[in-house]
Amino acid sequence: MSDHDAIRNTLARYCQLCDDGWFDEWAKLYTEDATFHVMGKVYRGRDEIKGFIQAGQPPQMRGKHVATNSVIVVEGDQATARTDYLFVGRAGEGFAITNVGRYHDKLVRRGSEWLFSERRIVFLGDEPQGDA
Repeated sequence: MSDHDAIRNTLARYCQLCDDGWFDEWAKLYTEDATFHVMGKVYRGRDEIKGFIQAGQPPQMRGKHVATNSVIVVEGDQATARTDYLFVGRAGEGFAITNVGRYHDKLVRRGSEWLFSERRIVFLGDEPQGDA
């Protein structure tokens, strides 16, 4: 599997594991010292990141993450990825797109896998903060 394909696999696993509530496995997509930036807050380390997503994604709030248009740059054992996403969530009796934006990621190679060392979620209409 090429590096680009392995990174796309990590991006897809992020969506599917979160949507299915497999938070222990989802947290393993991050390095031990990863940072997760969202809604003006920073979560540090696997446990804190997992705690945030687990609290924000109870079964009744889960939907489907759709990630597309990834632009990936690999430099040795490090990479960056910019990926557009949308979230289809519950809205009344049905479903609707409830969130749209872009993931700004830094990844590192660990064996044959690529893990997030940093993820910044930038909502549509917001500007990236920091060095995103």
